[in-house]
Amino acid sequence: MSVLSESRASAAGIGLVCRGLTKTFPGVRALDGVDLEVRYGQVEVVLGENGAGKSTLMKILSGAHAADAGSMTLDGAPYRPDTPRAAIASGVVMIHQEMNLVPDLSVAENIFLGRQHQRNGRIQYGEMNRAAAELTRRVGLTADVSTPVSRLSVAAQQQVEIAKALSLDARILILDEPTAALGAAESERLFEIIDELRADGVGFVYITHRLREVARVGDRVVVMRDGQRVAGWDRADVEIDELVEAMVDRTVDQVYPEPREPDDGELLRVDGLGREGAFSDVSFTVRPGEILGIAGLVGAGRTELARALFGAEPADRGRIVVDGREMRIRAPVDAISAGIVLVPEDRKAQGLVLGMSVQDNIALPSLKDVAQGGVVRRSGVKRLVDELARRLDLRGQPGQAAGTLSGGNQQKAAIAKWIPKNPRVVIFDEPTRGVDVGAKVSIYRLIDELSRNGVGVIVISSELSEVLGLARRVLVLSHGHQTGLLEREEATEERVMTLAVSG
Repeated sequence: MSVLSESRASAAGIGLVCRGLTKTFPGVRALDGVDLEVRYGQVEVVLGENGAGKSTLMKILSGAHAADAGSMTLDGAPYRPDTPRAAIASGVVMIHQEMNLVPDLSVAENIFLGRQHQRNGRIQYGEMNRAAAELTRRVGLTADVSTPVSRLSVAAQQQVEIAKALSLDARILILDEPTAALGAAESERLFEIIDELRADGVGFVYITHRLREVARVGDRVVVMRDGQRVAGWDRADVEIDELVEAMVDRTVDQVYPEPREPDDGELLRVDGLGREGAFSDVSFTVRPGEILGIAGLVGAGRTELARALFGAEPADRGRIVVDGREMRIRAPVDAISAGIVLVPEDRKAQGLVLGMSVQDNIALPSLKDVAQGGVVRRSGVKRLVDELARRLDLRGQPGQAAGTLSGGNQQKAAIAKWIPKNPRVVIFDEPTRGVDVGAKVSIYRLIDELSRNGVGVIVISSELSEVLGLARRVLVLSHGHQTGLLEREEATEERVMTLAVSG
């Protein structure tokens, strides 16, 4: 344990204590005798695959569910909130991965929503803005508090959520995947905010799938599997392999498959591609079977480039050449015809129709291929989906709504729908955002399989280790400009980050 961790441990008082928490839903025991301690001034990191019971535990802590058995105490007194409002009144506040802000309202109005400063029935905006400014200063948000939240970046919106929690006198903050939509710089700023609040005595429960964050942000670690607490450490500097083994109950010998040597030839060529206000003069090639990584900070133009290649937001200059033929890609249908498909960063809004079944989502791009005489044959759809589900280890029933799947299985479904199209180039934008380590390994193996079948793969990720682990070459963007194209041997974290901030 580091000197810093020792000083935190000696200063921290135990705030929230959970013993033997159990919760059963029809046919499923979601929690089975789970113990947890959350200390003031410390960060308790909770890890586990999707379905491990983390969400159920957090809902019990935050008052959304009641435990069937077990006990909780807060500051030594019984704690059993029957609603989130009751938990908040006790100082326990959860910040969800899907942020709960009103886009058209200002920062100040969001922070004090439902609790506006009023006098004689009139909102006192000056007083409220001053109070909000003090809270935003505490979390490092530089935007004016009168700014509509819709104009803020994802990282800044998260700072608003934390300021809102502090306005509720939160003593224990539960953060669910807080860096899922953040890049490296934004994540580090969040960690600095946590450090400052931790020094002020705030206790944290921190849920993440990004295992490299654990040592940076945590003080103690708990691992859950199948509704049980299966491991715990009174320190956070635990080897990643040890964490992975505890989470999945098996040894992961190699998380990233070694990228293969690409075939000769040129599958995709991009020359001087640009779109006004987004990115400019981007040029690169992809050989058959090559995995090309694209790195850069948030706002560098990575997603905009992906959407241009797919025709969702067409480029207004430059050329896209596939198999030696220049393609005019003005819409996604043009890209699909050219053999280019995109697995988007926002699978819920852009990758899937959440209200439709898993089966219909996967079959949607291939309905013509399974139709006979203009009629879609359900038997053909079932065969197609069953084979893809087996191949990708996609868990869930074909008839269930896609929105009810775990994040990892939603991502697998978003990938599976493109495989029957036999694409020439597959673009993965944040392929493992918000998915657990087991699903990550499955997705990495699929990317490797596509590469070995001669498909060109482009991987865009905010996790630099993911880009470096998967890619044969790395293209770096900064502020919409291409600042480097590195071979695997020269693509170190330091070199990539230097290029990422140089534009």
